[in-house]
Amino acid sequence: MFGWFSSNATQTALSERVHIVTPKTIMQWLGADECVIVDVREPGEYAAGHIPGATLVSLGGFDPEAVPLVPGKKLVFHCQSGNRCGMAATRMIEAGYAGEIYRMEGGLMYWRQQGGSITLD
Repeated sequence: MFGWFSSNATQTALSERVHIVTPKTIMQWLGADECVIVDVREPGEYAAGHIPGATLVSLGGFDPEAVPLVPGKKLVFHCQSGNRCGMAATRMIEAGYAGEIYRMEGGLMYWRQQGGSITLD
């Protein structure tokens, strides 16, 4: 499913296909069932609170094959502050993922500041 990209190809793909979006935009997408949210934090962080419906694929053991890809839905990565999701996006591109990737601006901290809900399930 995934192939290999050179470093230059990865950088080009990142600049063209990875987009930073606000939590408010993601909240709208969630309300319209238009996205899949992948939480790349570690299991303990996820257990302490996460976005309802988010799938955990922690960066520490990140496997691009474990990322749920749903045709017709936007792929959104998030973390605690907005940095690790960039590393996850890079790993997806390096693994050959050819679609668009959205990173949540400011991570879970900003999500909460913008009124986003958190669950402990």
